Amino acid sequence: MSAVNHALAWLTTYGCVGMIDNNRAELIYQYKSLFPDGSILEMVIWRVPLPVKGSTHSYKYRLYWGRDNVRLVGYDNERGKGDHCHLDGKEQPYTFISPDHLMSDFYAEIHKRMPR
Repeated sequence: MSAVNHALAWLTTYGCVGMIDNNRAELIYQYKSLFPDGSILEMVIWRVPLPVKGSTHSYKYRLYWGRDNVRLVGYDNERGKGDHCHLDGKEQPYTFISPDHLMSDFYAEIHKRMPR
């Protein structure tokens, strides 16, 4: 057996076999706004080929509203933590239904915190 054939046999028989997935996340929504009071609103939602670890759906997202480097309202599905939200400095689980429902919940929480 030639050295090349021996190397190919070894690489395909004994080593770890892996697969490279060329499917990438698809950006489906992105928005950022800076407000006169100094607050920042940013929303980014991707469709992903496989659920993020801890989630059961095909979306990866990060929604943020804060001021002076303090997150007042946030929603995300960080790898390993799954779907959750940050409200007034406290983290709690979040039940993801759809991107539209996510944005609706996000805006509702912001509205609760707006001065009247």
